[in-house]
This record gives sequence, C-alpha cells and structure tokens, in this order.
Amino acid sequence: MPVSRSLVVAPQWIGDAVMSEPLLARLAARGEQLTVAALPWVAPVYRAMPQVGDVVELPFAHGRLDWAARRRLARELRGRFDTAYVLPNSLKAALLPWLAGIARRVGYRGEGRYGLLNQRLPNVPGRPPMVAFYSALAGAPVSADERPRLRFADSVLNDAARAAGVERGAYWVFAPGAEYGPAKCWPPAHYAALARALHRRHGQPVLLLGSAKEAALCEQIAQQSGGACRVLAGKTALIDAMALIAAARGMVSNDSGLMHVAAAFGVPQAAVFGSTSPEHTPPLNPRARVLWLKEELQLDCAPCFDRVCRYGHTRCLTGVSAERVDAALADALVG
Repeated sequence: MPVSRSLVVAPQWIGDAVMSEPLLARLAARGEQLTVAALPWVAPVYRAMPQVGDVVELPFAHGRLDWAARRRLARELRGRFDTAYVLPNSLKAALLPWLAGIARRVGYRGEGRYGLLNQRLPNVPGRPPMVAFYSALAGAPVSADERPRLRFADSVLNDAARAAGVERGAYWVFAPGAEYGPAKCWPPAHYAALARALHRRHGQPVLLLGSAKEAALCEQIAQQSGGACRVLAGKTALIDAMALIAAARGMVSNDSGLMHVAAAFGVPQAAVFGSTSPEHTPPLNPRARVLWLKEELQLDCAPCFDRVCRYGHTRCLTGVSAERVDAALADALVG
C-alpha cells in the first residue's frame, strides 16, 4: 500500500499550533508522512513533534495575500503531496494547497472556500474546544483523553538551562504576557508577589519569558520582585523558551501560547484565566491547575473575550491573589 504524503497548513498562533498536535499524531499513526507549512514564529512548535518529518517555513507577511510568494512556493511543492489539511479557516490559508495542485484538500468551510478545498467540514458554531476542532479533520471520533504532547531530547533541555545560567529543574518560569491583550493578563504586582514568595521559600530564580513586546512588562515585574526574577523576554528564540519551560520546576502564566507549551510538556503549572474561558482553551495537562473566578465572583461578563476590559476593572484577574496561585502551583507539584 503506497504511503500517503500529507501537507499540514498550520495555524498562526502558538497555542493553536500546540493544540493541533493530537491531529498530527492521528495522521502519523495511520501511516501518513507529514510535512508542516508554518509561519516562522510557530515553526519551532512543530519541530518538537517527533511525528513531523519536515517543516516548511512560509515566507508570507502576516495579514497579506503575498500572491507571488504563494505561487512560487506552490511550484516548489507541486507533485510532493497527496493530501493537504488546512487548519486555519481563512481563504488565504487554503490557497497554497490549491495552487500546488494537491489532489485532496481537507478543511472547514471557513471563509467560503468552495473550490479551494474539496473535502469540507461544516463550520463549528461558537468557540469549540480546539483539540477536538482540529482532530476532527482526521475523520474519526475524538478520544476524550487526547491531549497535546511535545518532546525535546534531554540534551536540548540541558543546553537551554545552561545557556540561561540555571540548573535544570531548579528554577520557575513565569509567562506574564498574552498576545491577545491586557484583559488576559494577571497584574504585574501579583506576579511580583508570587515571585518573592517562591524565592523566599525555595531560593530558586524565576525566569520571565515572552516576546520582545512583553519585555517592559517583565521588567516591571522584576523591579518589584526583590531580585527573584531574571528577564529573558525578547532575549530568547521560541525554541529556547520552549526548552526552558520543559526543563522548569513549574510555571505560572495567563491563558497564552506558552501556557499550552507547558501543558504539552507536562510541566506542573498554574494558569490564570480572565477574559477567556478554560472551557475553550484549557491547559490539557493533568498537572495543571486553573484559576478562573467567573462563578465565585458571579461575573456575568465572563468570558467576554475582549482584548481590554470594557468596564476597566478586570476583576476576573485582580481578584486572583498571589497566595491562591501559590497554593495552586504547590498542588500541581504534588499532583
């Protein structure tokens, strides 16, 4: 029986990329040889998936059609694949497999992609759990215990810890930013208070990770932490940040892409949710503890999915004390 050669067009966000891993595991388990086409900032996620044979970095600017670049890459890919799985719902994402002449093109109907895709699933209303959303493209029922799993060789973890000047398993990681907006971000003063408590009790440093855009936020936390924190935001490539998370003793974050990275490595973690919902994008990790105050504070506005709190108070986040997150992290460590 001939081997099916499959191209997977990846989503553009780190968290979504992580949550596509169970789909790729399903495809590989049934014998498909996988190549992933991904934007450069999510490509490292797929390099931590052993079932992925190759990663093609897409030379397209975010939000632009880049028609000429798509046609050039399509010519390079022509004849290499039997099937394409298009994970994003945009029309642009479906262009590459169509231009490359891939015979079977699978995805959701999305933005009116009739003709571009020839095996279309009906759009799912609302905000479905993302693992199930992607895994359905494999055409089989989704298992209740499916969760993303990422892997790095021990040498990668050891090298990343050494480069950061820490000992593997003897430091904490905080990821205090969120690409989506401040309505997802636990307050800096709360992060600083937690860092002080962890450092006082364990004597181990806290590494602050994130993008260059989050460096100022991380500096603010570090300045209030009493020397507990080291700012690495904007100073590490994503693949190194992922390795530092995988090698950490534990992690605290907002609902963010790096939260899903920690979950996929099985790192003990505490995740603080504000404007978004753990029913939609939970950290799928038995060692994760989620803090969300919707019911406790009777917040009818939650989840609002706003980038900025429409009421200006962000009670869903300010109401989560450092002590509660500290206790949740301690529970994750023994869980």
